[in-house]
Amino acid sequence: MLLEELLESVLAILGDHFVGMYLDGSLTSGDFDRDSDIDFVVVADIEVSGSLFSALQAMHDRIATIDAWCAIQLEGSYISQRALRRYDPAHALHPNIERGKGERLKMVEHDEAWAVHRHVLRERGITLAGPAPQTLIDPVAPDELRRAMLKTLHGWAAQILDTPAQMKDRGYQSYTVLTLCRVLYTLQYGTVVSKPVAARWAQETLGNRWATLIERAWIGRCNPGLEASPDDVSGTLEFIRHALEQRSM
Repeated sequence: MLLEELLESVLAILGDHFVGMYLDGSLTSGDFDRDSDIDFVVVADIEVSGSLFSALQAMHDRIATIDAWCAIQLEGSYISQRALRRYDPAHALHPNIERGKGERLKMVEHDEAWAVHRHVLRERGITLAGPAPQTLIDPVAPDELRRAMLKTLHGWAAQILDTPAQMKDRGYQSYTVLTLCRVLYTLQYGTVVSKPVAARWAQETLGNRWATLIERAWIGRCNPGLEASPDDVSGTLEFIRHALEQRSM
């Protein structure tokens, strides 16, 4: 099993610096399917860099060659116990890998928006090894989650308006629509739900203007390699503009 291989490899590399390994994302909400990524967090008692980073990067390069559909679906971070406790801008650069062919482990800033991962991990994370995540993470307040989503909205989503060509693939266009549903839900309620729950809420709440776009996005996520239609691209850009108008809900 891929996760067993990952855990055994991480334990061998980190040794006594290993604190725990956890799953978050759709695996924790019962909404995981073959089109989902496999979200994980590894906690160490030190900042992971230097030779440890190089060894972990080589390990992920090797795992990506495994003949299994999920081999390139891993998406996760290696974070120190100190940095996991609460957001600290002085300790925000950590190894991270994204799903996808050709992706490699790299150093990425885990800014205020990472509060969403911290919240999901604390409240419903799955422990593969180590202490319960509640013992490692301070509670994340609703307004902290709202600020995290606003940062995502005005950073990641806003830049799509300047480079709409990145949504030419159906997979990314669908991801954008469904992520916006989650952002808007959190702005409304101050908590985090899965993409399916947020999508259903958005269809029922935001009106017919967006319901069809959201429905097509949910279907489109199962065909990520197709080209997004011009209507769906323009509709997604309008949806981004709509979301950007929501300072809070």
